[in-house]
Amino acid sequence: MEKNGKGAQNLDQMPKFGRFGGGANRFVPSEKPRAYKKTLQRLLALFRRYRKALLRATVLTLIASSFSLVVPLYIGRAINAYDLENNLVDTPLLQRMILYLLFCYVMVWLLQTVNGVLMAKVTQRLVKDLRESFFSKLQRIPLLFYDRRPHGDTMSRMTNDVDNISGSIAQTTTELIASLFTLVGSLIMMLSLNFLLTLLALIAVPLFIILTKIIAKKSRTYFMQRQKALGDLSGIVEESITGMKMVKAFNRKEETLKEFRQVNEELEKAATKALIWAGFLMPFMGVISNLSFALIAFAGGLMSVNGTISVGIVVSFLTYSKQFGRPLNNIAGMFTNIQQALVGAERVFEILDEQEEEKDVHDAVTLMNPRGEISFQDVYFSYAKDKPVLQGVSFKVNPGETIALVGETGAGKTTIVNLMTRFYDLEKGTITFDGMDLRTIERRSLMENFSVVLQDTFLFTGTIRENIRYARPDATDEEIYHAARVAHAEDFILKLPQGYDTEVSGSTDTLSQGQRQLLAISRAVLSDAPVLILDEATSSVDTKTEKEIQKAMVKLLRNRTSVIIAHRLSTIKSADRIYVIGEGRILEEGPHEELMRMKGRYHEMVISQVGNGAISEV
Repeated sequence: MEKNGKGAQNLDQMPKFGRFGGGANRFVPSEKPRAYKKTLQRLLALFRRYRKALLRATVLTLIASSFSLVVPLYIGRAINAYDLENNLVDTPLLQRMILYLLFCYVMVWLLQTVNGVLMAKVTQRLVKDLRESFFSKLQRIPLLFYDRRPHGDTMSRMTNDVDNISGSIAQTTTELIASLFTLVGSLIMMLSLNFLLTLLALIAVPLFIILTKIIAKKSRTYFMQRQKALGDLSGIVEESITGMKMVKAFNRKEETLKEFRQVNEELEKAATKALIWAGFLMPFMGVISNLSFALIAFAGGLMSVNGTISVGIVVSFLTYSKQFGRPLNNIAGMFTNIQQALVGAERVFEILDEQEEEKDVHDAVTLMNPRGEISFQDVYFSYAKDKPVLQGVSFKVNPGETIALVGETGAGKTTIVNLMTRFYDLEKGTITFDGMDLRTIERRSLMENFSVVLQDTFLFTGTIRENIRYARPDATDEEIYHAARVAHAEDFILKLPQGYDTEVSGSTDTLSQGQRQLLAISRAVLSDAPVLILDEATSSVDTKTEKEIQKAMVKLLRNRTSVIIAHRLSTIKSADRIYVIGEGRILEEGPHEELMRMKGRYHEMVISQVGNGAISEV
């Protein structure tokens, strides 16, 4: 951690949960909102996959809307069945109109119910497919993506943003179709009844368009900020839960809670502004609709008194004017949902548009009878363009040879392994496996030839048996037991309550780090690949267990190409060759004894570990 001139720690350099900076600028978008038109087009493209079901839903919606459209007409005719001047009633006409109205209401209810069930199925199917596409995409994105992006934000996009799309689709799709059809149908019916009153009803339309445009422009930005803030908060929660032991160990509970409250309050502000601006639309539309209704009622009343039109027509027209205004109000009500769907879709599409791992070339080869020869030739690599990690690294590992990579933390040892397994792709140079460029080998085939024990051991939720079998799903129970015995894991496994059937997960501490490492070594043994990579594989076990593992490794390493990354001298001194990595290059190479005679960087590392007094014993 850096220090200022006064020797005080620079708190700005301290890590923050969620990997975000603090302050009010946290939720200010780093760029302007993207093209919503393009996002809408992509959403509609998704709908095309379900066009048959959507077509059925649209037909049902149009039929239901048609029944709704004739209701005001029947109401007007029912009123005209009364002859006020002669105090007479056309009973057959009135009865017929009442039956028609009842039939229309029942049909609207029935059609809308069926349509709701149909749309629920379509919506959930679409969301299921979208989540699967999202998760499938995550499997194809390079590891650099996960190194640079907060995990909580990615999780938020897959859950919160996809849910926003789901809710909005379910509520707005058929309702929007019905509203547009009712709007056009009501307009046609009003024109057929009275042209002058129709002009008065249309006064509300330009006001609605202007109002929607102003509010949409303002609220869209706040909805984007809200979703970004929600992703930030998810990042903080995910990291604080994962690192809860460190939070407690360093007594940072109050600071963590303060950080969460600050982010949560800023999220509240962003969400409040978004909903306030979106909420302006409905009240304004209600005022415009009521004023329009009052104006039509006043004009219609005058025309009825003057005998220009009948009372029934005025009542029908007023009902149609309500039907004409209702879709405008419905669209205003859908406005918030549509905004949320577009923002959520934009964030989901952003991940779906991420660059994927480089695909296998069309003539990629499958490794047959691999020997395990690995060669690096003038390899360059960097995580950030201005910060090279490897610069011109060259070395060769012969089949069956054991090499060790040593160096200070951050020297690039693990990066070499990541390039060797194509977790990352190099920037410049060539890496070959059995004389073939890695990029000409099928990625799946390449990975099948590596057994990897990483520094950070991860266990999946399930039994110990299932976690060991993860390396080779078709392995028998006997092969699993054998792998655990070779890795010296069986002793502690059998002491557990359910033995191999004990439930474990990556998020619990039911096993020590050393025990987890032993399970990871068991996976590597079970995999039985021609190349074995041990990245600090014994770093979390005690000296006694390490010696037992080393004895087991003698058999495991035999006739197998092995790459060992370790700091402990006992782990690396028996390697055929040792490479000292530093400053992005290979500084020294050779067997242990030769490097000790050189009295260079390796010699210094050994002295720092065992001391000058014991150097003669090394």
